[in-house]
Amino acid sequence: MIVPSQAVKIVIATKPVDFRKGHDGLAAYVEKELGLKAHSGIVVVFRAKRADRIKILVWDGNGLVL
Repeated sequence: MIVPSQAVKIVIATKPVDFRKGHDGLAAYVEKELGLKAHSGIVVVFRAKRADRIKILVWDGNGLVL
């Protein structure tokens, strides 16, 4: 289990995303579509089109974790 050491902002993307995208593609989506910085320590939750799966993207200080 990964537990953040401080308060973390969690953003839930309401539009479904293409689940073929990896961490780089989702980070680009965060910056372009949501207007947020993916490397700022926020946690972004994405859902698939059928809403049966999620992906969570977070910057851990060293790199993006998906």
